[in-house]
Amino acid sequence: MIEPTSSERPASGLAQSDPLGNGRLLRLATYASVSTATLLILVKLIAWLATGSVSVLASLVDSIMDVGASLVNLLAVHWSLKPADAEHRFGHGKAQPLAALGQSAFIAGSALFVGLEAVNRLIHPRPVADAGIGLFILGFAMVATLALLVFQHSVIRRTGSTAIRADALHYATDLATNGATLLALGLAWFGWHGADPILGFGIAAFVLLSAVRIGHDAVQLLLDRELPQADRDEITALAKAGPEVRGIHGLRTRRSGQLLIIQLHLELDDQLPLSEAHRITLEAEQRIRARYPESDIIVHQDPASLGDEHHGTSHSQ
Repeated sequence: MIEPTSSERPASGLAQSDPLGNGRLLRLATYASVSTATLLILVKLIAWLATGSVSVLASLVDSIMDVGASLVNLLAVHWSLKPADAEHRFGHGKAQPLAALGQSAFIAGSALFVGLEAVNRLIHPRPVADAGIGLFILGFAMVATLALLVFQHSVIRRTGSTAIRADALHYATDLATNGATLLALGLAWFGWHGADPILGFGIAAFVLLSAVRIGHDAVQLLLDRELPQADRDEITALAKAGPEVRGIHGLRTRRSGQLLIIQLHLELDDQLPLSEAHRITLEAEQRIRARYPESDIIVHQDPASLGDEHHGTSHSQ
């Protein structure tokens, strides 16, 4: 399975580039995904009709699921990029993990279907026909999938999109299934037809595990899981960088699509005028936003004398 590595995303794991440019990239990535999945369905359908291979069928069903998932992704990304409105004050970013959750259902369904077909073929064996045609067509499919993954990973580096990361994960799974399918056809070429349903079943199990992982990540985002500790530590350091800041507490973070939502309390001298407290707070917000440009930051000022009491709360930092 090919996943975005640490080199494919900013050090913090979060997007740092221009929001408008990110929106264009996200839309382009969804269009590329739908187009590639449609092309793969056509070529794999030809390969399956020519060979009757369970492994090719597994790859074909996976691509059909890819089209459905990619269409859901396209709509979700379009919706998530809409600006906040009166009824959705934090924007529409959670459409992306919702799309990822839908993708996990698509992928799990395809895995179960292929697994049942593989079991049926084990019980009722049938030789694979025209394996050479299948090898050629699946080789082409792998090249097309690899090209899409290279583009998707570049988009992930720029945007950190949850939906595109989920999309890339199931196309990486598709690349792996194509590899296993090529192996099955190659073995069939040499007369080992029994390998086809066995590898088909292995592909189904692999796809199902991918679906579980995508679904888990989507649920974590929908449940407002905190940002990674490295990001929280960096936000803390940025907020405390001002010389007048005595400390912070109550840091809470979550992610909604491309938007980061950051809430914290600044501890300031008890006798500061309100105008000075406001200035210090704005400077802290600016430092954080310079590092995390797509963020909604809420800062509350507290007297430093109350800091010890707040450090004992459940949200202390």
